[in-house]
Amino acid sequence: MNFDLTEEQAMIQQTARQFAEGVLAPKAAELDQTADPEILKSHLSQLAELGFMGLNIDAEYGGTQAGTVAFSLAITELARACASTAVSVSVSNMVAEVIQAIGSEQQKQQYLPRLCSGEYYGGSFCLTETEAGSDPAAMKTRAVRDGDSWVLNGSKVWISTAAIAGVYVVWAVTDPDAPKGKGISCFLVPANSPGIEVGKPEQKMGQKGSGTHEVVFKDCRVPLDALMGEENQGFKIAVVELAGGRIGIASLALGVAGAALDYARDYVKERKQFGKALAEFQGLQWMLAEHYTEMEAARLLTLQAAALKEAGLPFAQQASMAKLMATEKGNRACYAALQLLGANGYMKDYPLERFARDIRVTSIYEGTSEIQKVIIARHLFSN
Repeated sequence: MNFDLTEEQAMIQQTARQFAEGVLAPKAAELDQTADPEILKSHLSQLAELGFMGLNIDAEYGGTQAGTVAFSLAITELARACASTAVSVSVSNMVAEVIQAIGSEQQKQQYLPRLCSGEYYGGSFCLTETEAGSDPAAMKTRAVRDGDSWVLNGSKVWISTAAIAGVYVVWAVTDPDAPKGKGISCFLVPANSPGIEVGKPEQKMGQKGSGTHEVVFKDCRVPLDALMGEENQGFKIAVVELAGGRIGIASLALGVAGAALDYARDYVKERKQFGKALAEFQGLQWMLAEHYTEMEAARLLTLQAAALKEAGLPFAQQASMAKLMATEKGNRACYAALQLLGANGYMKDYPLERFARDIRVTSIYEGTSEIQKVIIARHLFSN
């Protein structure tokens, strides 16, 4: 089995690393503290110029056409410096992939170049509702035909970058009499459409620089051709795209945890107690050895899932395994790294407390760890 990256994949990884170190890292703490959308928009605009807002989108629509493995590598490198920027890039790429996968040619021509070029700062994925999180098929948002339009009513919650997105992919019930999950359709809704209200940013524990909002649709009227894919067949689209999104979140967790472990490793080489560097104590050596090993296993799982998706092979089980491993072990790694800094780890003067806050949500969004176990078990017992 060949683990070498292609020349293009290595170039994208290196470009992402240089951008993360040179642009994201100097602003990461400020973005976390202020949640200034102008900083995030600047980051996203620059990343669009570099081709990172359409990594798996065909070149004819302005994408980089680099594939899922390159996408995973890029998100990991960006997340090492700024998880808020990385998650915004991941979500917008996911929105673009949905449009490419099921959108009409007109929809692709209308929206993909705007997402890839940075004309839109990003796109938002409007699926979750207050009572439809881990069970999205229970959504209540409705879309009703009215003449030559669809009229949307309902609300979506925990929507990433909703305040700066140019377009929303929105799921809504179009056949309330259909069996659960069977009467849901998918729509492309420009963010400036009348009847849309974006709530104030949620006050989150981490990833504060990426705004998370409620999006309310009140008699939001869109044309009939806003429907994406087949009517009443939208839920299976969401299931497939969530699986791809889990590769992005696993990659993000790898980046945050890797940065935390590297910082702690360098710290214990310099910090002295009892007359010698902390790195000379076997207990601390073993702690780092364990966590680096776990994250390497998570990295291989994540790249396996990415490679399967890129090859057009079934990947949902592997994506759930990768997300479960990377996020759970990543949380452990960040807390261990913080512990290695002692009291300094708890201080905002050091990045460990931000890493610990930023990584916590990775085991919650895009499907909790518990949901990933359900998915994995379902695959195990499906034969």
